[in-house]
Amino acid sequence: MLQKKICMLGSFAVGKTSLVRRYVESMFSENYVTTIGVKIDKKAISVNGTDLALILWDVYGEDNYKSVLPSYLRGMAAYILVIDPSRPATFDSAKLLYSLVLETLGPTPFVMVLNKSDLKSDWKINQDIFEELNEAALATIETSAKNDTGVNEVFQTIGSSLVPPAQ
Repeated sequence: MLQKKICMLGSFAVGKTSLVRRYVESMFSENYVTTIGVKIDKKAISVNGTDLALILWDVYGEDNYKSVLPSYLRGMAAYILVIDPSRPATFDSAKLLYSLVLETLGPTPFVMVLNKSDLKSDWKINQDIFEELNEAALATIETSAKNDTGVNEVFQTIGSSLVPPAQ
């Protein structure tokens, strides 16, 4: 079985843990618990006829990324960049994280996630950052871990980018 490390990156409270939990355990909880360090989960999927184990690194969100994060990025095949558009500052954090990955590993496949689509009436999109990240991303997907919207699509898109089509 092919194994690939995928990091969940984004500011604190954007919903990284909720997305992983919804995907791996089919669960959602309103209770917010801050991730300290990194939480690692695994989910096996089939992509293009290949068994693929996604090793999901749910990396804590904070504002001083340079302190620890680069060590968490080593060996990463792709990442999921999570933004909460109901908190516009998370666009700035996402841009910093994107730049950090670029500096640390060079161009790396990622999916940009606009999470909390159940709060879409509160969204405020930073158009400049959105356009820059959208252009670099494999895909941009709107999700709601709460409503289970778009969650599977995010992980399937990442998985598909890591396994070549069967000949």
